[in-house]
Amino acid sequence: MSLPVRATVTAKIEAVTPKGDEGLLVEFLRVYRDSVQLVVDGIWGLSEAPSWTELHSIFYSRLVKYGFRAHHVSEIYKRAREVVESTRKNSGSKPVLKKLTARIHTLDYRLDLNTKTIKIAVLHDKWIELKLKWYSYLNKYLDGSWKPGEIIVSYKYGRILVYI
Repeated sequence: MSLPVRATVTAKIEAVTPKGDEGLLVEFLRVYRDSVQLVVDGIWGLSEAPSWTELHSIFYSRLVKYGFRAHHVSEIYKRAREVVESTRKNSGSKPVLKKLTARIHTLDYRLDLNTKTIKIAVLHDKWIELKLKWYSYLNKYLDGSWKPGEIIVSYKYGRILVYI
């Protein structure tokens, strides 16, 4: 008897902002990181990680004031809980987040494989468009036969990276 296997495929693609929206993306990633840190700080001192409902009642109104969409907020909760649980499991000290990285829910981005672009929802219901630097090997993976789930957008050393 074989067990079902859950596979995660990730294509790392560099992207550029054709309209010069790089500053808007970096601002979004900074506020996202700072918001995850806010939630981490809020739950670090607790003996157990709070439930989803408790997180929601404590942090939702504050995060929405920053301009996040509801799906961004849920991804922030998820990331903060993962960071805290992982750090506690490894007996580490309180984590300080440094990387400019955000998880983007499937409803907060639009991937167009024909034009090789991706539109991402950022703060205050604004959308930015990223042009993906396409390489021929990506055609094998991103031929439209499967629909990607959540993606990760990262900004490192002046480069925008999208993990699909």
